[in-house]
Amino acid sequence: MKRREDNQIHASRLSIYEAAREAAPQLGILSDRQRSAAILRLAALTEAHADRLLRSNAMDLKAMDPADAKYDRLLLTEARIQGITASMRMVASQASPIGATLEKRTLPNGLRLRRVSVPLGVVGVIFEARPNVMFDLFSLLIKSGNVGLFKGSSHAVHTNRYILSLIHAALNDVDISTASFSLLPTQQVATDELITATDYVDVVIPRGGKLLIRYIRQNSHVPCIETGAGVVHAYVDHPADIAMAQRIVYNAKTRRPAVCNSLDTLLVHEQMLSQLPAICAPLAQAGVVLHADEAALSALSGHYPSPLLKDDALRLRTHEFMSLEMNVLTVSGVVQAIGSINRYGSHHSDAIVTSVKRHAYLFQQLVNSACVYVNAPTSFSDGGEFGLGAEVGISTQKLHARGPMGLSALTSYKWLIEGEGQVRNS
Repeated sequence: MKRREDNQIHASRLSIYEAAREAAPQLGILSDRQRSAAILRLAALTEAHADRLLRSNAMDLKAMDPADAKYDRLLLTEARIQGITASMRMVASQASPIGATLEKRTLPNGLRLRRVSVPLGVVGVIFEARPNVMFDLFSLLIKSGNVGLFKGSSHAVHTNRYILSLIHAALNDVDISTASFSLLPTQQVATDELITATDYVDVVIPRGGKLLIRYIRQNSHVPCIETGAGVVHAYVDHPADIAMAQRIVYNAKTRRPAVCNSLDTLLVHEQMLSQLPAICAPLAQAGVVLHADEAALSALSGHYPSPLLKDDALRLRTHEFMSLEMNVLTVSGVVQAIGSINRYGSHHSDAIVTSVKRHAYLFQQLVNSACVYVNAPTSFSDGGEFGLGAEVGISTQKLHARGPMGLSALTSYKWLIEGEGQVRNS
């Protein structure tokens, strides 16, 4: 008799789920050398077939408006491919998190307890137009002994299919079952199947915007880890180094505007408004549109290009722009800045620029975000920058994992108990 969840998975895809569930224990007991060999082989194949990968990517890019914020996320270049393969090799070189003893003790009755790390099992990941995610996910998942079910975007269908072919070729070359990694269809029905497949999938990780994450959170029967959505703030305190503030704000906003660690709202101490034109001057050169409140608008008028100034910041304070736009809002001090960030942010990454150690301390202690910066830009919120090699995503929740998720975030644990025939008396 079929299990309840089988009725929610189309017959043509049921075998993918069944094979993934069967592959999970086999993948978990492979040696670390075998898992690393698969990653290194994929890196080599990716470099060897970079031209074909770029051609597949070009087919997807052709169907997208270059002005779309997703275009830069979708884009692969030779330089980005080199970065991808470097990240894969870094993951391969890291110590395996599987089987590590996290805690051990001996009870008064002689029982020996150990808490050891184990793979999560079958991990479903839903992601939007970022094909590099498949490489990162494959590396991190296989290194941590997990099976992967990928659900990509229709925007990247050609790119993702070719990446999967490279993954399967690498797995075949090192004698690992290709059932360990599969790509689901792009249609919405495949998402609904994945998030209700409780007999087959152990955890779902959505990587994308607020709408995707909200949908998964509200509808998933499978436990999920929220990642991706970033309503990111930077607060310029009084006093602060103006040149430093200028560099930090510019880098956080313009480095890659379409990624989740890009700056969305600049908060400025009211006593720093006279310095606001200097802080924002480089943004004008980059064509950044500023949505300002009344005080900030007054300070910027005549100093910042009027076509790039808007007066609707209060309405947009919870908006993730993913483009060359951001809010500029005035606050009375660090306490109000912290309150605004905790209320309107997404608990992703937030920064303070300040010369006052007490204000930096308050900001670090009270801002309820996964990554909290002092005198540095939020653009550093990235698994590679944190020394993780790559990342599954940046978790904005508190249970299980938070911030950039590397290898250890893809593990759970179990207790191993050894005895010599002890029995419990009461």
